[in-house]
Amino acid sequence: MASTHTTEVQQLKQKIDSRTARIGVIGMGYVGLPLALLFSDQRFRVTGFDIDPEKVATLNSGNSYIFRIPATEIRGARKRGFSAASDYAEIAAMDVIAICVPTPLSEFHEPDLSYIQNTARAIAPHLREGQLVILESTTYPGTTEEVLIPLLEANPSGLKASRDAEARGFYAAFSPEREDPGNDTVERRDIPKVVGGVGPVALELASAVYATIFNRTVPVSSPAAAEMTKLLENIYRCVNIALVNELKQLCQRMGIDIFEVIDAAKTKPFGFQPFYPGPGLGGHCIPIDPFYLSWKAKQFDFRTRFIELAGEVNVAMPYYVIEQTAAALNEHGKPLKNSRILVLGMSYKRDVDDLRESPSLTIIELLRQRGAAVFYNDPYFPFVGRGRHYHLDMHCTPLENLGHYDCVLIVTDHSDYDYARIVRESQLVVDTRNATKGIKSDKVVRC
Repeated sequence: MASTHTTEVQQLKQKIDSRTARIGVIGMGYVGLPLALLFSDQRFRVTGFDIDPEKVATLNSGNSYIFRIPATEIRGARKRGFSAASDYAEIAAMDVIAICVPTPLSEFHEPDLSYIQNTARAIAPHLREGQLVILESTTYPGTTEEVLIPLLEANPSGLKASRDAEARGFYAAFSPEREDPGNDTVERRDIPKVVGGVGPVALELASAVYATIFNRTVPVSSPAAAEMTKLLENIYRCVNIALVNELKQLCQRMGIDIFEVIDAAKTKPFGFQPFYPGPGLGGHCIPIDPFYLSWKAKQFDFRTRFIELAGEVNVAMPYYVIEQTAAALNEHGKPLKNSRILVLGMSYKRDVDDLRESPSLTIIELLRQRGAAVFYNDPYFPFVGRGRHYHLDMHCTPLENLGHYDCVLIVTDHSDYDYARIVRESQLVVDTRNATKGIKSDKVVRC
């Protein structure tokens, strides 16, 4: 005869299969909101939680604050029962809870898990037996079991994380987000979903939940394995970008076009994948993940020297851009100090409204420190204020009177820009993205 608990597990599985399970997504940012909309598309009743009252009000009014998510998607979800809330008391009504909060670095480049910790403490009083809690935030191996679960288990009811079908409590799993802002070639549901559960039942339930919105799930043996999978994916990119960033600097000294070299190398049909240099890394994952793993590795008396070196190369790229800009101005008989410089592009990558870890932020602050008068243009950001590690308080400058600037510095190569016109009307263009490829002009310096 099946135990009462086994029956409850079966009931949750049935609710997932029938789309009657209540889904709560905590963190309505670039990861959480798209995830909530995927669940809503499959007719789940979804509640999005966020501590920002403006985000909650915007979503409940049927509007969007993320450029790539139109308001029509929000309004459609609202008709299907989607709502936003800031009151964590509503967590008690959820069957599945996905945590999608930031995991930034501290000012000392160490993991900052405060968002996860604060979220866990906030929802712990509202946990009930049989709920499934899934962490999606990128982090180091061990976070789910060493950080999240102990905080959740400190709930007033004494509920513990269940590791098998007979143990009563809540279930926990880790499933790394794989969002790629600006990528319109791959549908979100076509991206395989890696899942690691705390025990076989949690893995089964989490896999069942994600199978409703993703075409393929990839189960692994533990949350730590899933956490390491995410880090491997992004460190792989970080290391290869560092390689081409270093080669770019060498090629410049040798008078070789690194982009021409990459284009030639990628014609090889095996054993090579192209990566491209730039002014520095941006986004939430690639600039951060290597430091998360390096920090954790030290607990095992292990130094990730290769990974740390790649991080150092990429972190240094904004400083390289400053040096090259100063050198280009010098060739035009102007010092960097007091020069008027227009930075094109604030977001960390082309055609997205995402400032997280953008190299433009560092570059602008470095230019200001060197005494330059700095302006910016970005169609996605009419104003850039203050963040954890930057204090700009700047308004977007119209893309006109380009000849009034001593230098136009291309940091993000948005598709909307007319680069031929920019080169034609500017005194000097420093291009960090090869955006002016094919445009021949002695006013262009590519670095």
